Amino acid sequence: MKIVADENMPLVREMFSPYGEVVTYPGRELTAEHVWDADALLVRSVTLVNSGLLEGSKVKFVGSATIGVDHVDQCYLEQRAISFSNAPGCNADAVVQYVLSVLFTLRPGWIEQTVGIVGCGNVGGRLYRTLKKLGVDCRCYDPFLAQKNSPDLTSFEQVIKSDVLCLHTPISTEGSYPTYHLFSETVLSRLSDDALLINAGRGAVVDNAALLRLLPEKSWQVALDVWEQEPNIALPLLEQVDIGTPHIAGYSEDGKINGTRMIRDAFCTWQGIAPPDIQLGQEQTMELVVSTLAQAVLATYDVAEEDRRMRAVLQSKNVEVPSAFDQLRKTCPRRLEFDHYRVSGNADEQLIQQLSALGFG
Repeated sequence: MKIVADENMPLVREMFSPYGEVVTYPGRELTAEHVWDADALLVRSVTLVNSGLLEGSKVKFVGSATIGVDHVDQCYLEQRAISFSNAPGCNADAVVQYVLSVLFTLRPGWIEQTVGIVGCGNVGGRLYRTLKKLGVDCRCYDPFLAQKNSPDLTSFEQVIKSDVLCLHTPISTEGSYPTYHLFSETVLSRLSDDALLINAGRGAVVDNAALLRLLPEKSWQVALDVWEQEPNIALPLLEQVDIGTPHIAGYSEDGKINGTRMIRDAFCTWQGIAPPDIQLGQEQTMELVVSTLAQAVLATYDVAEEDRRMRAVLQSKNVEVPSAFDQLRKTCPRRLEFDHYRVSGNADEQLIQQLSALGFG
């Protein structure tokens, strides 16, 4: 069996080599020529999986080690009887870590403010539950959830009045609730004057051109991890936002390995065999000496460092933005989630409870 995979999937050779020959390529450069004789294809979000890539190939299994599926033509796969699996929730904890780092970087008093969450699926739901454990006043908008199961659900008009807005919705252009440019110029104009907008979902949920037009007139704070037209993002918008990162909110070591593992398990199910009962990936515990929740979060991941790295690269002369953006993602510094850290010292009871709520050891 031949298995073609994105080279940026961690441990892909270790997890899949027992089942066949594993050949890897840069995900954005995968072509029909690479996959025509493959039995299985393993990708991340940068590879468009459609008839242009797969027509005439032997591929019978596609796995995407990501939460989102907008890069995969699932109708085409179904028509071709190609099995498909993705990895919902694989990096939810990493995105929560990213959001908390943004919050403590840009707005130290955020925990006393209202946080609105648009999209409460695997990621937004995890963020919501974490914030509630911290005692944060939350408002949620997700038209696909029932009020009885989510007491903080509210209308879209109410959620956009929040002090902080976190966007975690997939991208869609059809159906009753399309999310493409959900945050249009009209909607953006209705945000609170001092709002903090964080988009770690999909770039086109926010009309980037409209955001760029409005930012000089507003006192908003904005953090973007996702952008329209990735990887060819708009540099003028990067110059205007407070935090800019190259689509790496979910790029913890744990999250990426979880994605590979979930696809491996789905592949084994497709093959009719039991997934191996072994855990690959290094288990580490590190000690932190901190006195506040902000210090603890930023000690595990300081998003401002990623912002500086991105600006240094993309704002240099004669840069080729698409390739530089992809390289930033590929070389993202290794990040571990909260459960790899243990706080030592004389933390008070409130801090202990807060750290426990975030999953610190």
